[in-house]
Amino acid sequence: MALWIKALVLVACLYPAMVEGIVRHYKFDVVMRNATRLCASKPIVTVNGRFPGPTLYAREGDNVLVKVVNHVQVNVSIHWHGIRQLRTGWYDGPAYITQCPIQPGQSFLYNFTITGQRGTLLWHGHINWLRATVHGAIVILPKLGVPYPFPTPDKEVVVVLGEWWKSDTEAVINEALQSGLAPNVSDAHTINGHPGPVTNCSTTTGFTLHVESGKTYLLRIINAALNEELFFKIAGHQLTIVEVDAVYTKPFKIDTIVIAPGQTTNALLTADQSSGKFMVAASPFMDTPVVAVDNKTAIATLHYSGTLANSPTKLVTPPPQNATAIANKFIDSLKSLNSKEYPAKVPLTINHKLYFTVGLAVNPCPTCIPGNGSRAVAAINNVTFVMPTTALLQAHYFNINGVFTTDFPANPLNTFNYTGSGPANLGTANGTKVYRLKYNDTVELVLQDTGIIAPENHPLHLHGFNFFVVGKGLGNYNPKSDPKSFNLIDPIERNTVGVPSGGWVAIRFHADNPGVWFLHCHLEVHTTWGLKMAFLVDNGKGPKQSIIPPPSDLPKC
Repeated sequence: MALWIKALVLVACLYPAMVEGIVRHYKFDVVMRNATRLCASKPIVTVNGRFPGPTLYAREGDNVLVKVVNHVQVNVSIHWHGIRQLRTGWYDGPAYITQCPIQPGQSFLYNFTITGQRGTLLWHGHINWLRATVHGAIVILPKLGVPYPFPTPDKEVVVVLGEWWKSDTEAVINEALQSGLAPNVSDAHTINGHPGPVTNCSTTTGFTLHVESGKTYLLRIINAALNEELFFKIAGHQLTIVEVDAVYTKPFKIDTIVIAPGQTTNALLTADQSSGKFMVAASPFMDTPVVAVDNKTAIATLHYSGTLANSPTKLVTPPPQNATAIANKFIDSLKSLNSKEYPAKVPLTINHKLYFTVGLAVNPCPTCIPGNGSRAVAAINNVTFVMPTTALLQAHYFNINGVFTTDFPANPLNTFNYTGSGPANLGTANGTKVYRLKYNDTVELVLQDTGIIAPENHPLHLHGFNFFVVGKGLGNYNPKSDPKSFNLIDPIERNTVGVPSGGWVAIRFHADNPGVWFLHCHLEVHTTWGLKMAFLVDNGKGPKQSIIPPPSDLPKC
């Protein structure tokens, strides 16, 4: 019997994919590395010296252990974006929300089980603007023996979209906070860490995706950019969309996708040309004229085997920056698979109907000389979130008073024409407020953009949950007429959703995960400015409905 057990352990070590629900061990060493892009070099914070960082592979049901060791001189935390973290909120990662950051010279072991999820997600730094260079893919394969609900691809390729600044990104945002103005936009977009050819730097290269004619490839596309939604398209080819945010979709073909920071899209690409080189483009989507963006297009190459390297590349024209119709064509095509194996369990009875305005504002700042004594801020329901110095989850678990209050408003405190010119007073209240839910409550949350300063698309990410996007529209949400058009049959299920510029989006979720869960704009500049809040979900009955005790190595503030 002992020999049989040893043999089984040996098989598990040698062939981990053959064993269901195994423990996956990773080590993330956070280190500085010099990186050269756009003919300029700078030191960047990386995981294991790589940009983008390493891909984390696992199967549904696996227990994942990631030891993060901080070798740099800044605080670090890592968020496993989209992982449900059922009862394991200590390992979710946002600094000062579920944990204190990992200080220089310290380490922390993230320990979570992937339950009921399969697909593409991402991990990234979740303190200050660390995400600029500290990010990578999470690939969750189905349980052993469970097929994809679409044709099995010949190969899978991770495609990480990002942004690049020549300057130190922390200096960029710190200078903006001191001035009260918006930060400088990035100098380039990237595809798998490379911007592609640019006019003022002849040595800049791009990522090459090698394909063979007749084969099908699953592209696992991730937007890890800090501040910009991106279009993605490939010259001469269509994409078949099969998944977003690690949730299967009804398949559909399209030539252009739009993907917001924090979102993922899985697309089947059939190499249906006999040969050639084809341009791959990632370009910005911003339909608010007054908001500055990096207008440069990241370029990669789809290269068929047997094609000479000096062959001309077939080009593609990226969509206009303000191509709202192209973006909506993709967004409105997304539907949950809603099959017997993968049903869309949309909450039909609702305990909490919430209405949150999201947008920008202006607060006094006597020291902000460039801002004429004012600073740009952001808010949800007119509350600009103030980051605590003790993690909210620790304060909740250990009953530490004075860290947060539970009076986050369920509706806007000040009513006005939200998508109009805005109120006379453009200021906000400051506070560290959470909204309290009971275990198993059901929530309908309408997120309403405002026109204060400028209407803008805000990609909102909810930690700890997936949600169903049951409706969206332009203008101000009408609680009497708009719910009549809600899709409660097969709405797309996500963890990050774009609130349309000058409009609203309605989501529903089931609060079946005890803990403290961050809701924030995934445009990092807006998160910095205060467009964030948190839901506190109480424990239910018994240990299986309660958050686990904190680990012994939980970082201290």
